[in-house]
Amino acid sequence: MANNKKKLMQGNIACVEGAIYSGMRFYAGYPITPSTEIAEGCARELPKIGGRFIQMEDEIGSIAAIIGASVTGLKSFTATSGPGYSLMQENLGYAFITETPLVIVNVQRGGPSTGLPTKVSQADTMQARWGTHGDYTAIAIAPSTVQECLTETIRAFNLSERFRTPVTVLLDEVIGHSREVIALPEKGEIDIYERVKPTVPPEEFEPFEMTPNLVSPMAGYGEGYRFHVTGLTHDVHGFSTNRPDEIFPKLDKLQDKILNYRDEISKLRVENMDDAEVAFISYGSVSRAALQATAVAREAGVKVGCVQLYTIWPFPDKQLREICAKCKKVIVGELNMGQIIHEIERVLPDDIEIHAKQRYDGEIMTPMQLLEKLEEVL
Repeated sequence: MANNKKKLMQGNIACVEGAIYSGMRFYAGYPITPSTEIAEGCARELPKIGGRFIQMEDEIGSIAAIIGASVTGLKSFTATSGPGYSLMQENLGYAFITETPLVIVNVQRGGPSTGLPTKVSQADTMQARWGTHGDYTAIAIAPSTVQECLTETIRAFNLSERFRTPVTVLLDEVIGHSREVIALPEKGEIDIYERVKPTVPPEEFEPFEMTPNLVSPMAGYGEGYRFHVTGLTHDVHGFSTNRPDEIFPKLDKLQDKILNYRDEISKLRVENMDDAEVAFISYGSVSRAALQATAVAREAGVKVGCVQLYTIWPFPDKQLREICAKCKKVIVGELNMGQIIHEIERVLPDDIEIHAKQRYDGEIMTPMQLLEKLEEVL
């Protein structure tokens, strides 16, 4: 996008640009710091292009509204922060079991409860995977720059439509409120995925049919197809079931339609890992500090590399094992008391030392803090 139009933009507004580029035409939300600019941006821009914005009474109503809009065929969107994300969890489970595509941006702040409304955190990382009850598999991705806020929001919509599932974009307050000059993509420059529509006659339509890739064609209400949508575990026709031979396939489908395509969903950035003996692993705003710390350490002659996780869930087990195979030590940087580090401990072999650098006082992680940790573990 080197020759494209350049614009100074805030991370939250870049999410709005990415959503609109993806074809999003419905936003329902409730303002909450530090995500409010996303609601404001959608309220300003959607009426210009025939879209709809509605401010709901709370986050429970917000996610209910975007589920309903998505079922009618619209690409739908909401944004929130920790307390609102918690309120959304029950209906988020409804979206998982009904296989309803939608995108949620969670601009993370300190918690629990009201916590630190204006301070940065990455403490919702595990919630994005395990927040709602039951068996399901989530997709969550984490930008680290304003440009990535745009491109990763587009990717979130593509993944959501491709796999008929909710997708969470895990920003943190620093990225959401950063301002940088970014390149705006031209129309058609980035491929946009549209949900697959049924091609069979209405009387033959099975809204949750078992297709080879486990993603069922999705009709919109009002398009001539009648179908039932329920939060109860259901059969291929959408009607509730207690039959084990129908329950097993349904729950397996929620998992396998994502895990079978883990390599397609996973995305990482790798820097200086070919000869690295020590690796920084991070995501979100911490990745910016890790990249700088890696450059400084390399100048000093230390064989350090850097791995940035764009896809948090499903966790990129295979890729991370391969990338870190030659490492002796790994430093995991997070703005929480330790969440993704447990996945890294699970995935990497026992002969690699894993060290934590955590900050959870509402302030940013700095390159110097990571360099001090590097010096400590060498």
